[in-house]
Amino acid sequence: MRAIEIEKPGGPEVLRLCERPVPEFKAGEVLIRVLAAGVNRPDVIQRMGHYPVPPGASDLPGLEVAGEVVDGDFAGTSLKKGDMVCALVQGGGYAEYCTAPAAQCLPVPKGLSPAEAASLPETFFTVWSNVFDRARLGEGETLLVQGGSSGIGVTAIQMATAFGHRVFATAGTDEKCRACEALGAVRAINYKTEDFVEVVKKETGGRGVDVILDMVAGPYAARELDCLADDGRLVVIALLGGAKAELDLGQVLRRRLTVTGSTLRPRPVAFKRAIAENLRARVWPLLEAGKIKPVIFKVFPLEQAVEAHRLMESSTHTGKIILSVGT
Repeated sequence: MRAIEIEKPGGPEVLRLCERPVPEFKAGEVLIRVLAAGVNRPDVIQRMGHYPVPPGASDLPGLEVAGEVVDGDFAGTSLKKGDMVCALVQGGGYAEYCTAPAAQCLPVPKGLSPAEAASLPETFFTVWSNVFDRARLGEGETLLVQGGSSGIGVTAIQMATAFGHRVFATAGTDEKCRACEALGAVRAINYKTEDFVEVVKKETGGRGVDVILDMVAGPYAARELDCLADDGRLVVIALLGGAKAELDLGQVLRRRLTVTGSTLRPRPVAFKRAIAENLRARVWPLLEAGKIKPVIFKVFPLEQAVEAHRLMESSTHTGKIILSVGT
């Protein structure tokens, strides 16, 4: 099969089109003929040598795919050959075939193309796990999404809005801010020209938001505590601004704040199975009804993975970047 491998740690140019054996599925897994694969920030970090591959996972990049089930261990599942699915995987998505745990496969929502379906798993699993499971965003509560125009951001804005929450978002241009508002954010904040703490406090009557989904960390963390409501929760899912921060822990004590975070890739299949079940029951109907929509910025053919990574690193996109793999 054709695949994209990481020749050595480095810039986008280290991605190389190669030929690899079709992977063999293990117990509990299926083999998918990949039609499309999502490009995500963790792929870039892995390519740079800063995101170790979990034991037993493919060294090929790619954490989400959509395509046709062609073989597998179907015991105890409803899957069968010929099913069209999208799946969260630990690696190996940039290839014509990929294995996936059956528990992490979801049906392609009715009406969606393979490219649209491939844009779902990584961000939808991440948002559900962190915003709804870990941060427990509850009825009537508000959410601030840092990086609202990213793949994670457009998913979080739409999902929280669909469940009736008031959502704020940050982005780096006025154009991206308007895109966030078109997706449901009540107020998008240009972090280059506005102070997100000031805006959030003003928009909430001084109360602050209940949950912040943060992929920046670093110097943002201390300011984020300032714009949390009492009993608020800060959830960190990436460290684009750096891994270290100085926090006023007095605020944490006085106002009962929670600072937490997680990475999804190394978690066990059973953990991801529970997320998949929640997504299928509560979010997939919203996708099929058009209340949540995939946001795709650009689709590249597999052999243009280098260009896809350059676009990802430029941060000029809004939404997802996809590789078209097969037909």
